Amino acid sequence: MNWGKVIYIFFALMSLTTTAGFLYDQNEVALFIAACVNLISTLLKIGVRNFLAAELFASSLVADLHLIPAFALIQINPEANIMVYTLAIGALIANIFSMILVIVDSVKNQEEN
Repeated sequence: MNWGKVIYIFFALMSLTTTAGFLYDQNEVALFIAACVNLISTLLKIGVRNFLAAELFASSLVADLHLIPAFALIQINPEANIMVYTLAIGALIANIFSMILVIVDSVKNQEEN
């Protein structure tokens, strides 16, 4: 078992689920955790060298650029819930896209073996 890949996919999936968790229970702590986990996932994607590495990294950056402003916005203006929710939905879509790419890459690797 490739433990590097396990950790990488764990954080990619954790990014998706923590963002979904914020959408379910909209509080600042959930959004902070989602942003932190997504940043870790982005950092792990820097060293990935596979078929869809650029696309994976780009989708993770998109999620970061949704979650970080959402967290800043909720800190500055707690009444901007709709905009924060909208940004979190954008991050969720980017994370879903990222997970689809992970699945496509895994299928491609299995076909090559």
